[in-house]
Amino acid sequence: MQATFDVSWRESAMGGDAHAVQRLAAAAVQPLFGFCFYRVGRNRHLCEEVVQETLLRALRELDHYDPDRAGNNIFPWLAGLARNEIHRVLAREKSAVSLEALWARMDKELLTVYARLESEPFADELLQREETRELVNATMSQLPPRYREALEGKYVNGRSVRDLALAWSISEKAAESQLTRARKAFRATFLTLTRHLNMETC
Repeated sequence: MQATFDVSWRESAMGGDAHAVQRLAAAAVQPLFGFCFYRVGRNRHLCEEVVQETLLRALRELDHYDPDRAGNNIFPWLAGLARNEIHRVLAREKSAVSLEALWARMDKELLTVYARLESEPFADELLQREETRELVNATMSQLPPRYREALEGKYVNGRSVRDLALAWSISEKAAESQLTRARKAFRATFLTLTRHLNMETC
């Protein structure tokens, strides 16, 4: 989500401005779907329900969103609302109790891992870990396209720096710099998300 959801936008949305509301929906649907899909057992119907209810709740409770505190990035707040909706639909689905417990445990483990990122180097293999894939996808969806392409190329598709440099028609040194900037952007975005999730689970 690259759009800026500042105080001015919030006031317009709270005032019922259709354009402001559509802007939120257009920016939020894809990253929210990626965040929720595996958490509801890859059930597309449940995922769509969670995303829809999350957006409706966000519009009802928009006065709780503080743009200044969030750095004008609304997704971490939306993710917190989505977690509550996920818990609601999983509680309704008797077969999903174990799935909910699994994700609760995984979130706790991920928070522990990423809490270290502020003081430790960003490990190149971090994006390759299967257990982090869904939260990684939620973070990746918010990055600028050039950073997303760099990270997906190397860590998802397994391409070498040399291959990326050839594809982008730049030097290997320039490609490595692009990856470094992309990793920094990923880390900053993910830390914002995990801090919010940590507040939600405390």
